[in-house]
Amino acid sequence: MFRAFGYAATLVFSLFAATVSAQSWQEGTHYRTLDNPLHTESDTGVEVAEIFWYGCPHCYNLKPLAEAWEESAPDYVNYVRLPAALGRSWEPHAYAFYALQAMGELDKVHDALFDALAGEHRPLNDAESLGDFVEGYGVDREQFIKNYKSFGVRAKVQQAQSKIRGARVTGTPTMLVNGKYVVTASMAGSHEQMLEVVGYLAEQEHNAAGE
Repeated sequence: MFRAFGYAATLVFSLFAATVSAQSWQEGTHYRTLDNPLHTESDTGVEVAEIFWYGCPHCYNLKPLAEAWEESAPDYVNYVRLPAALGRSWEPHAYAFYALQAMGELDKVHDALFDALAGEHRPLNDAESLGDFVEGYGVDREQFIKNYKSFGVRAKVQQAQSKIRGARVTGTPTMLVNGKYVVTASMAGSHEQMLEVVGYLAEQEHNAAGE
């Protein structure tokens, strides 16, 4: 499905070695710094948050590159995903992400949701249609819907959207480094260069912390 993955793995293998010496990344041009840093989920390491939407074609294209980047990232990188709900039609997919995560079933359906929503534009826009969909991948439909409508999942979605608003994110995909720096492909120049900038900023944060 993602034919670029082999290329992505080869490309990303050298990203961290190349970021510092090969480019001069400029604040305000290739990334922006938040005036008020945001809370991160871990007290140690450097959090790299991928802000995405399952229906976003650009996120769909970034996916194999981001996965290869995550696989080759240094141990100090804490990679997380934040499903964006920048429009009302995006909200069901953020709820689905956290419902599946709560069930420990996200790995079963994460790729399939991208294929269905960004690739095939299927109308999966409520708990019931999403429940029917995930059932086809071995996820208990009723348990999924129960989690989808739960207070815990609602709280997770609200926390994610609060963080996304705090970073003043207006589109996807966007990368948020350690709650301080925002990087997009349009700023960096391409998906590949976005990941290079992220690697550079993550290394800078790691070195500054002296960990």
